[in-house]
Amino acid sequence: MDITAFLLSMQSAVSQGILWGIMVLGVYITFRIMDIADMTVDGSFALGGCLCATLMIKGVNPILAILLAVVAGAAAGAVTGILHTIFEIPAILAGILTQISLWSINLRIMGQKSNIPLLNTDSIFTWIVDATGVKQSVAALIVGVIVIAIVVWLLYWFFGTEIGSALRATGNNEDMIRALGVNIKITKVLALMIGNALVALSGALICQSTKTGDIQMGTGAIVIGLAAIVIGEVLFGKNRAFGTKLISAAIGAVVYFVIRAIVLRLGMNPNDMKLISAIIVVLALCTPVMMGKWKLNKAYSTGEEK
Repeated sequence: MDITAFLLSMQSAVSQGILWGIMVLGVYITFRIMDIADMTVDGSFALGGCLCATLMIKGVNPILAILLAVVAGAAAGAVTGILHTIFEIPAILAGILTQISLWSINLRIMGQKSNIPLLNTDSIFTWIVDATGVKQSVAALIVGVIVIAIVVWLLYWFFGTEIGSALRATGNNEDMIRALGVNIKITKVLALMIGNALVALSGALICQSTKTGDIQMGTGAIVIGLAAIVIGEVLFGKNRAFGTKLISAAIGAVVYFVIRAIVLRLGMNPNDMKLISAIIVVLALCTPVMMGKWKLNKAYSTGEEK
């Protein structure tokens, strides 16, 4: 095996994983904090990338394009939230409906094109490359680390506020927080907006990093998000401080993409990536369960539990 090529592929996987880690933080908010399986993610991720690409090709500043993509992602989350809370559609179905709608919306945003190349368009990554002379993967790593640090800090601060605590309490016990006079419809919609805003942010950054906006770029995003969250929990454990949980979710994304890169380096067919992703998710979900059963059986066999 060529060591240099292997290290370069690992560097690329880490850079990609960090940028996807922002999406994972969005999924963490809805899946772990609010206990909602939000299927909007696949659509809002592509929404962020497609809108960002369309704006940039028209000459919009790359940073402004990212900010507008974040707003669009929040709007997509709001639609899902309204369908779920106001019209009482089950959360998973509301997310699927929004996701399906976003496919057509994203096509319209891109002028009925399936993808938009950005090869000759400036981005925040080309700015860093031009200013420092580093490679594209290194620029992605720098941007990813900075954005992840800012997002984690903002989330840690926000969920420590009164409204943030209400969001966490809604996910833990709806009946209790409703009895305290909190409108759980508002907290759910707000959580879905924040989560999908982060997902769209990740999509916009990856669009600029890969220099293309594609209608299919969000396919399987929810699977990657769930896998990364579970991998982070397996590596760091569940009983941790809130800030550590956020960091572990982002690190889980990096580990996920490193595993994928290693599997591809071993000669797996790239067309099997969906199967590989499913296997990684299954292993990540099954490992803690099997470990718990093994510890319980061991405890019984040694007489520690009766």
